Amino acid sequence: MAGYTLIGADGRPYLSPVKGTWGGHRRGEIYGRLDCPAALRAIARGGYVANRVLFADEATALTAGFRPCAVCCPDRYRAWASPP
Repeated sequence: MAGYTLIGADGRPYLSPVKGTWGGHRRGEIYGRLDCPAALRAIARGGYVANRVLFADEATALTAGFRPCAVCCPDRYRAWASPP
């Protein structure tokens, strides 16, 4: 079965027949939209790709310890960065 490698809530990769709906950067522990302008610029420059990860959904990215991207998810980022 061909498929996609996604990151689970435990931070471990697994195979999925469905592409993830959110992307992320493993080293920066940041997640965001697949069409994030910052991520697309980094990919176009040849960076980022080696550390690119995919998530099935946003809840999984958060549970895996990733934070929202300030560029493509500014409201989520502000909520994450604000002290309780």
